[in-house]
Amino acid sequence: MPGTAIIELNSVNVFQQKQLVLSNLGLRIEKGELVYLVGKNGSGKSSFLKTLYGELQLKEGEATVAGHDMKKLSRKKVPFLRRKIGIVFQDFQLLSDRTVNNNLKFVMKATGWKNKKEINEGIQIVLEKVGLGNKGFKMPHELSGGEQQRVSIARALLNDPEIILADEPTGNLDPETSLEIMNLLVSISQNDKAVLIATHDYDMMRKFPGRVLQFENETIIEPSPTIPPTA
Repeated sequence: MPGTAIIELNSVNVFQQKQLVLSNLGLRIEKGELVYLVGKNGSGKSSFLKTLYGELQLKEGEATVAGHDMKKLSRKKVPFLRRKIGIVFQDFQLLSDRTVNNNLKFVMKATGWKNKKEINEGIQIVLEKVGLGNKGFKMPHELSGGEQQRVSIARALLNDPEIILADEPTGNLDPETSLEIMNLLVSISQNDKAVLIATHDYDMMRKFPGRVLQFENETIIEPSPTIPPTA
């Protein structure tokens, strides 16, 4: 019996400006799924992710993401979609001039949080989830790369999103730290959230099996439900 679809695409074409990047996408992703996006640079992975979080407008086809009809998504409604999606970047994208706590506070205020006590409690909850409960006073440059990525994941969890989109989350990390970050992302998916990870790290995919979406020839194919293709 199928679960709850959190992402559903039918006959979707993805454009970067006027150039067709991906064509005729049909896809259903459910809560609790761990999904890898693989393919060469320029194969459309980032454009696909940008379409899911509303950075690229959907012009052709039908798509529903976290309950939002992407064809009808106005600019005003993008922030409401973003509250249901957490994004983790390869280069962390932390604000270097403020502490970890203030990085997270900035995002919470931008997504509508107002109560100071609730903001502080929310920050502590997500930092503890990623194992950084006592690092909120640190500046980003005082943290290791792995710790900075943990902060990035904490930031993605602030609004208790239904979907996590991670674009090369272990790309700048050493193998041991990459394992820690992947363990964290897998545990998030086991908490009934869809986790999509764009990656080139096939070794990591074998350690943490998941569904694989292969980007090639301007479309997406599924080589196998769980086993990643050989590099």
